[in-house]
Amino acid sequence: MFYPLERLINLSEGYRQTFKVAGRDLLLMVVDNQPLLLEDSCPHQGAPLRTATLVGTVLRCQRHGIEFQLPSGRALQPACPNLKMFALVYDSDRIGIDV
Repeated sequence: MFYPLERLINLSEGYRQTFKVAGRDLLLMVVDNQPLLLEDSCPHQGAPLRTATLVGTVLRCQRHGIEFQLPSGRALQPACPNLKMFALVYDSDRIGIDV
């Protein structure tokens, strides 16, 4: 079932918004002109990523400085798990997720 998150017209570089879908906290971002949907929780210790810094395509958690390469979500520190990423679905003028 399609769950709409945002209208496509509102997505531009630097966009960042959180959503709660099916009990999960999600973060929709536009990085390098590509919409990305990830869990709004650092896999290191659960800090919210909505306040993480973004330099180029590297997302850095504010709590402990763990870094992730976007759009893959790959952790740049070997001991940390990768980000949980979700596939986006397009429906007319909206972007969302299948739940």
